[in-house]
Amino acid sequence: MSLIAELLVKSLPLVRGGRVLQRDISFSVSAGEILSIRGPNGVGKTSLLRAIAGLLAIPDDCIIFRLHPNGIAAHPEERRANVGWLGHLDGVKRQLSLRENLQFHYRYNRGSGGVREALAAFGLGHLQELPAQYLSYGQRRRLAFARLLVDARWLWLLDEPMSAIDSTGKECIRRHIQEHCGKGGMVVAAVHEPLGVETASLELE
Repeated sequence: MSLIAELLVKSLPLVRGGRVLQRDISFSVSAGEILSIRGPNGVGKTSLLRAIAGLLAIPDDCIIFRLHPNGIAAHPEERRANVGWLGHLDGVKRQLSLRENLQFHYRYNRGSGGVREALAAFGLGHLQELPAQYLSYGQRRRLAFARLLVDARWLWLLDEPMSAIDSTGKECIRRHIQEHCGKGGMVVAAVHEPLGVETASLELE
């Protein structure tokens, strides 16, 4: 995947179910940066992430990825190909083992990270052959986050990444967010709970 040098959001309106959530959102995020999106429930935090990811219909040219060294990704399909997504739903196939879940994403998305290494990074290596249906909710969230380590996407979009995660898991997530951004990646996260790392902040009302 191409390195995303900058995410630009310009005069973006958000409308869901015929209701205007936000009329005009503008911000930018550069490689290596983290943006926390804050605000009460219902103001459009998740919708904003979905719009950035190319999963929500929006007016043309409101969201642009500037790719290194001089490319542009503006069409929804182009944006989808460049983002790693962690939503409220974990996306885990419960009949598959933990290893098989990550291998599926590795192959489908032509990943570059090691499956076993990603599981070990989240304390799940000893469970790699266990069907995912036997995991706790918190363990499934950790497995979903581990998927980002094998998908090789420069922009991570995270929806409440610390939800239902224990203190050890939260520290692991913080470390990997920092490592990802240290390599030139970027993170945009909708949060109620602070990430615990240095971030810029966008308040939605």
